[in-house]
Amino acid sequence: MSRLSGKIAVVIGGHGGIGGAIAERFAAEGATVYATSRRAEEGEVEVGAGRVRARRLDAADLTALAAFFDAASREAGRVDVLAVNAGVSEFAPLDQVSEDHFDRTFDLNVRALLFAAKAATAIMPDGGSIVLVGSIADAIGTRGYGVYGATKAAVRSFARTWANELAPRNIRVNVVAPGPTDTAMMAAVSDEVRETLTKLIPLGRMARADEVASAALFLASDESSFVTGAELPVDGGMAQV
Repeated sequence: MSRLSGKIAVVIGGHGGIGGAIAERFAAEGATVYATSRRAEEGEVEVGAGRVRARRLDAADLTALAAFFDAASREAGRVDVLAVNAGVSEFAPLDQVSEDHFDRTFDLNVRALLFAAKAATAIMPDGGSIVLVGSIADAIGTRGYGVYGATKAAVRSFARTWANELAPRNIRVNVVAPGPTDTAMMAAVSDEVRETLTKLIPLGRMARADEVASAALFLASDESSFVTGAELPVDGGMAQV
């Protein structure tokens, strides 16, 4: 049997890269997936045993975010699985951090994530699952990414607190924490940066988006039924050894 058969899933930031891979993997395992993105072309496609319903949404717009969950509730009746991937990562050393950079990064990476979780859990049956896409940047202090790292540390903290708060409803909350991943975003950086990052990874390569999606599927499914409040690194050992 498919691991998410009959489930209603929402993937915030579910277009392209890691988020798109998560949406497709959830659908392939039987879920009906609402995948949001600012760049999404609205529509529906069948993927494996399930389907992906693309919805255009700027998750940082809290009014639009609330309207999306209202519409999903009317259409599907519930949300069994929430994955939040929407985020922004911009280089800015301390002496270059602006108020705009700070606000833009925290608005999407933290504020939107919090209110997506609040809206989803309001219509989530007992026994649901939340998967937050964090980063190993929450713990390694990468130069020039202090604001980004701080947002991911907030994500990790939320997972701990929400796992505790939602335990009476048997709703599990976990974080999947990728290291450098070979996506379109990473393809935009220089070969020198890619080579430098790869040398820091014991397995000698970057992650594939589908490998992160596999970890997210594990945390979303009943295969991880006794796992909550945890962070699962998918980093080839970069921050682990």
